[in-house]
Amino acid sequence: MSKVAIIASASGNGKTTLGRELARRLDVPFVEMDGLVHGPNWAETPNDELRRLIEPILAGEGWVVDGSYRSKLGNLVLDHANLVVWLDQPIRVWLPRLLRRTHRRVRGHEPLWNDNRETWRTALWGRESLFVWALRMHFARRRRYPRVLAPYNVVRLRSPREVERWLDDYSSSAISAAARDAPSVSTGR
Repeated sequence: MSKVAIIASASGNGKTTLGRELARRLDVPFVEMDGLVHGPNWAETPNDELRRLIEPILAGEGWVVDGSYRSKLGNLVLDHANLVVWLDQPIRVWLPRLLRRTHRRVRGHEPLWNDNRETWRTALWGRESLFVWALRMHFARRRRYPRVLAPYNVVRLRSPREVERWLDDYSSSAISAAARDAPSVSTGR
């Protein structure tokens, strides 16, 4: 059964969209780590509690996890995955997506995890703003991930076309493998 961790160089690469669709196709649970990490009023879940929440999921037969939160969990999610998908799309792809998503969320007062909401202030201003953080992470992770991810089975996807092609190929082959490995049932006829 597939255990897939989806990580990205920056917000807006499509982790959640890809993760939900892959989990749907594979018929396995989907876990959005942000939903476990960000409590009410953006309070962060303590590391030990986060570990307690995610370990039973990782022990399951199959799953797709969006994010790894290495700063809180170390390599726990990556170590349990049999595949790590690294979305590493160019800024020209993810920055407009991030802007559109943020605009939609702010304008529509869209509730996120635990009823949190984005604001223009937190998205655009300050050292911890969403956009500053995304740009900083894009470059830092591109430098760091090749070394950090070297021990794992990694697929690095660098364009929307690569993502679509991989999703179709992987989900088809994984579903075929699951069907092939399933016990046969005799109808007695």
